[in-house]
Amino acid sequence: MAVITTIGAGMMGSGIAFPACTNGHTVRLVGTPLDDKIIKYGKETGYHLTLKHDVNGTQTSFKMPEGVSFHCYDEFSEMLKGADILLCGVSSFGLSWFCENIVPLIPEDLPVLSVTKGMIDDGTGTGHLISYPEYMQCFSKKKLNINAVGGPCTSYELADHDPTEVAFCGKDPETLKWLKSIYETDYYHISLSTDVRGVECAVALKNAYALAVSLAVGLSHKREGRDFQHYNSQAALFGQASKEMEKLLMLFGGRHESLWFGIGDLYVTVFGGRTRKIGTLLGEGLNYDEAMEKLKGVTLESIVITGRTADAVVRLSESGLADISEFPLLMHIRSLLSENAKVDIPWSDFETDYFQA
Repeated sequence: MAVITTIGAGMMGSGIAFPACTNGHTVRLVGTPLDDKIIKYGKETGYHLTLKHDVNGTQTSFKMPEGVSFHCYDEFSEMLKGADILLCGVSSFGLSWFCENIVPLIPEDLPVLSVTKGMIDDGTGTGHLISYPEYMQCFSKKKLNINAVGGPCTSYELADHDPTEVAFCGKDPETLKWLKSIYETDYYHISLSTDVRGVECAVALKNAYALAVSLAVGLSHKREGRDFQHYNSQAALFGQASKEMEKLLMLFGGRHESLWFGIGDLYVTVFGGRTRKIGTLLGEGLNYDEAMEKLKGVTLESIVITGRTADAVVRLSESGLADISEFPLLMHIRSLLSENAKVDIPWSDFETDYFQA
């Protein structure tokens, strides 16, 4: 049986312990310096403080499965000893901390699996974005075996054993097959891909576009009240989001088949979570500053990836490498977030003629 050391006791870093423990493996859940309350609560009760599900209208914490132990950050070095896998469970806001403090400590022969989703500027000034695994490698002189997870999966539904299919991506097929054997269950199904940038790009973009699709939810609330939703507008925005995600995936060097994991992830994100909340509030008429004040204390990775992607497209268009007119929905979201603009969806800019010669 494998020993998995996880750094980051957030929701997905903790949620992915469930399929591993279902298969009889051991998970050492090590908190970052920001996770002390979660670790303390887990040590005292066996339950996770922030990983919750709805039971008859009440938010109830999950009891972590047998095989999970809780550890503070000062135990990390000890917990790294004897580990077969290092799981990166930090949020994108913790990426820099992870790269500076953890990556230099990773042995070359220890496979890494990351659930942190996002893209980051490659540092060349051209506007090109790279995946987080590629960025992590920049912080080590060793050749690390960094793999990542992408696809439609919320942490609380994974803990609830609701079936889904995700992708494990990495450069070494044999490592991917081994990781799949550790984690795959009858509710956690895993496809494998060597297209790291493609998978990671696709599932990162879903955060930006889930915010966009959620605007329609807020617009319906504004017109009809909170008990009502229109689905035409949501579906149309979902279609435009899918179109723009495909173009961006190709622009950043991904393969076409990786898009499907992002589309699935887009669907599940639209229907729940923090990104839906910010999109809905903007659609209801709040500007960005007002919406963020209402969501004070909530971390929103969608804001980070939206800003990075939109800025990258602007820089690439200035260099003649992208056509900004192909991304009207992304540019509208950019104006909402950076200019405090009000929602005015550019519907006519979505229209395209598909004439066969």
